[in-house]
Amino acid sequence: MSSPLFDKDESYAQSALRDESGYVSAASSEASLTEVYFSKPHLKFINAQLQKLEPQDILRWCITSLPGLFQTTAFGLTGLVTVDMLSKLEGPLSHNIDLIFLDTLYHFDETYDLVDRVRRRYGTPVHVYKPLGCDNVNEFTAKHGGKLWETNDELYDYVAKVEPAERAYSELQVKAVLTGRRRSQGGKRGDMDIIEVDEAGLIKINPLANWSFAQVKEYVDANDVPYNELLKRGYKSVGDWHSTQPVAAGEDERSGRWKGKNKTECGIHNPKSRYAQFLQEQQQKEALANALEKVSLNA
Repeated sequence: MSSPLFDKDESYAQSALRDESGYVSAASSEASLTEVYFSKPHLKFINAQLQKLEPQDILRWCITSLPGLFQTTAFGLTGLVTVDMLSKLEGPLSHNIDLIFLDTLYHFDETYDLVDRVRRRYGTPVHVYKPLGCDNVNEFTAKHGGKLWETNDELYDYVAKVEPAERAYSELQVKAVLTGRRRSQGGKRGDMDIIEVDEAGLIKINPLANWSFAQVKEYVDANDVPYNELLKRGYKSVGDWHSTQPVAAGEDERSGRWKGKNKTECGIHNPKSRYAQFLQEQQQKEALANALEKVSLNA
């Protein structure tokens, strides 16, 4: 729906001044405001500046610059450091950024215990999203069959992680998310920027992208940050119990995830999984078929 030239409560002179300046204020009609977006040159410039800053400074920038800001986390070590850093930022702004936790139903018991400990320690709201229509493993198995991660791992990633994430972003009106990804984790993360924008327009911020595992662990120890007990048993990156193993000396942090498979991401941080693309193609075909049917009926 097109917006009127100016609001009924706004004078013509005020409207003309606003149009001439090319800017709008918070008092202007909401219909005239756009979503946050970065041009490629602007994004390149911001990344060049943020690259020089410490994670705490990057977080301050996010809080003051990005509306609709949340933190997505599987309660890995880097995400926990982010939660702790946010809790310690000084100033008048709210630092208690809500968390989004994708409960695949197949996390380790130690992970679920950690979620409760983080809630008690920081008081941070945690929004839990599970596979659609499934509250427990039995319901997931009844709907999708046993060991879906083995029979169709892309479908598993979609129903257990990608779709719940998309649902969370839609329902919570998420515009930007803090992630726990770092370049030192290896795989596709080796050359990522501090700020990324995905094809749906979601802004992703990797505040600790420059840090090594040693720096993260040093911060955890120095600040008594709660962490997953599995780290004491050789795990460095913890996901579902069926696809996570301890990491051997000299291996990348995420080498224990999906071991033996040519895979380093679950689909959340990929442009789009092949299964998601398949669903989109099916929707497009269905929409086209419906449109053709309407045309034939009206002919």
